[in-house]
Amino acid sequence: MDRLRQRADFLAVANGARVNSPAFVLQSHPRDDSGPIRIGFTVTKKNGNAPERNRIRRRLRELVKRLDPVSMQPHHDYVLVGRRDALSRPFATMLDDLRIAFTKPARHMAKGPAKGRGPRTDRTRSSPAPAASRKPD
Repeated sequence: MDRLRQRADFLAVANGARVNSPAFVLQSHPRDDSGPIRIGFTVTKKNGNAPERNRIRRRLRELVKRLDPVSMQPHHDYVLVGRRDALSRPFATMLDDLRIAFTKPARHMAKGPAKGRGPRTDRTRSSPAPAASRKPD
């Protein structure tokens, strides 16, 4: 199992299926190549300061280590987005949540974006055009 590290890979997975849990969101995206399963971890700044975010990320990595890789679909990329509840939720409960989450995309979610939503656009914002300056006559 490899790690996702490039931003473009994270954005591609963000367009795929997702399963919500109190401690995390599991995003998945099928790939066309025959490479290994790849997984990425992310925690946003709204979840706390750096030590808290790192603790959430460590707990998520440990969950994946303890999970049986057979439950993951081959030729898929996964991203675990940590939530604040990952700090206080019991580890065994989170492991059960992750096992359940890995079974849901295979059964309940189709390829592509969720029903009722259009494709996501690039999240980068373009800077506004500078105002035209007038030269005095």
